[in-house]
Amino acid sequence: MYPDAVFRKKEIEPFVFVSITVFYGNNGCGKSTLLSLIAQKIGADGTDTYAYGQRYIDQFLSECSYGLGDNDWGQEVPLPKCRRYIKSEDILYEIKKIQQEDALEGGYIYEMVHNRGMTKESAKNALYAKQGADSQMEILKFVQEKYSNGETAMQILLDEMQPDALYLLDEPEVSLSPQNQARLADEINKYARFLGCQFLIASHSPFLLGTLQGKIYDLDSRQMEEKQWTSLENVRYFYDFFKRHEKEFD
Repeated sequence: MYPDAVFRKKEIEPFVFVSITVFYGNNGCGKSTLLSLIAQKIGADGTDTYAYGQRYIDQFLSECSYGLGDNDWGQEVPLPKCRRYIKSEDILYEIKKIQQEDALEGGYIYEMVHNRGMTKESAKNALYAKQGADSQMEILKFVQEKYSNGETAMQILLDEMQPDALYLLDEPEVSLSPQNQARLADEINKYARFLGCQFLIASHSPFLLGTLQGKIYDLDSRQMEEKQWTSLENVRYFYDFFKRHEKEFD
């Protein structure tokens, strides 16, 4: 039964979530599967519906449960109204749309200038008149400000953030440079500390793991136990790699 093929050999205790909780593990450990199950269980926006196999997923979800924490006055804290599940492929899809819009805009202007004899300015004005000036200006402004896929991905993620919300982020480091991964983690720390947000994150990025101020569950371990980021296999791999090449940095 889905997804026991992933978790059947695990000894799973209830997870206890804090303001930032990370599911760590190598490929195939089930961290994205677990995040998707939680997103479906709590009704987060952005969850997937599967044409085949949803019956098995629903049956598994019916056997899963969660509890809510209490505030300082002993009152149960409800789930936030804003609950968003954001996958790495969602970010890549948005980047692709922006690139397509950029290419279409460039192709339209090229056609007007080179084949119809219009000036570039006239071609742009014609494009805005055809498709709506306000929406096109927003697209062009965003495209002009982007420097790379990574910068665009960062902007998309930060644009999603709002106070008092619950975010489930599946490998948000995709397309981001190490510097931007650490920068994103810093922003997540701020939203969790100052703006009342809670984050559940699936990641194996050492830059996120070392910057996020929260709890890490190691899904590679049999007990899926909580661990310090410096003891995780992927982080140790990076550490050992650079230690072997240490003299080359002198």
